[in-house]
Amino acid sequence: MKSILSTILITISCFLVVCIVVPIVKKMAIHINALDIPDKRKVHKSPTARLGGIAIFIGFLFGYMFFLKQSRVLDAVLIGSFLLVLTGLIDDIKPLKAKYQFIMQLIASLILVFYGDLVLETVNIFNTSINFGIFSYPITIFLILSCINCMNFIDGLDGLAAGISSIYFTTTGVISICLAAGTFDYTLCFIMLGCCLGFLTYNFYPAKIFMGNDGSMLIGYIISVITLHGFKNVTLTSFFIPFMILAIPFLDTLFAILRRYFKGEEITKPDKFHVHHQLLNLNLSHKMTVIIIWLIDALFALASAICVLVDATLGYIIYVILLILVIIFILKTNIIFDFKKTI
Repeated sequence: MKSILSTILITISCFLVVCIVVPIVKKMAIHINALDIPDKRKVHKSPTARLGGIAIFIGFLFGYMFFLKQSRVLDAVLIGSFLLVLTGLIDDIKPLKAKYQFIMQLIASLILVFYGDLVLETVNIFNTSINFGIFSYPITIFLILSCINCMNFIDGLDGLAAGISSIYFTTTGVISICLAAGTFDYTLCFIMLGCCLGFLTYNFYPAKIFMGNDGSMLIGYIISVITLHGFKNVTLTSFFIPFMILAIPFLDTLFAILRRYFKGEEITKPDKFHVHHQLLNLNLSHKMTVIIIWLIDALFALASAICVLVDATLGYIIYVILLILVIIFILKTNIIFDFKKTI
């Protein structure tokens, strides 16, 4: 009963804080001209305020002050988050080169690893424990950067990133409760769930505000924190679990890297071939495309929960079925290879 009441309190309070702050942030974004202007690559039709990530960050700060106990790792999270939000804020006002954004992401990752002492040393893969030894630090940094950028890549349609993040925080939070994990994972999950849902009320189609790079990088960073802490405390019992909960963002990032590699383009070069673009090309509406991606990601998340809490074999079977469907989707679209040009 206590867990249910505390979950409701944490989620609703952070939800309300973000709901109150978003309109203020929107006015500020319009005042300083931090607007996302439509172009041929973007889907929205009219200039839309950015900086929604500031509202999410304020909601996170509220949760941090009232529901989390101060610790070294949380101090690292706070410092790293602030740097990423500041970087995203600057980029949303005046675009920064990708290399400068990457440098700030790297600094935030190093703070988490070396100051926060959050290092991925051991993981379980198919019931086999693997110790990374001296490779623990570079692997951990790579994981943090991957989480940050996969959320950045997937943030292409109204409500998409906020919805997928909500699925992740809900699934991991429920797993934390069921496994009686420490309060850190559980509390941080539901703080961020409240923040994402609060933002989603303004961000779902048609969006009144975008989260911007400050929001997507912040959410990716917090996801990496929960993932690493979950490994450390055996909340996430298998190496595949967090990647499967976030299957769509990670797969979309992988597809983007492969697509740009085969085309001889820079990995950071924006394009219009992401998963959501492919679904839009099938004449699905904006809203329906987002809902379909949410549902697919929710199925991966459900398989992850089954894998951890019910039966690992059943979870793996569902994973395989879903991945087969993903492969069929790849073959039917231009998400990696431009079939129209090769035929």
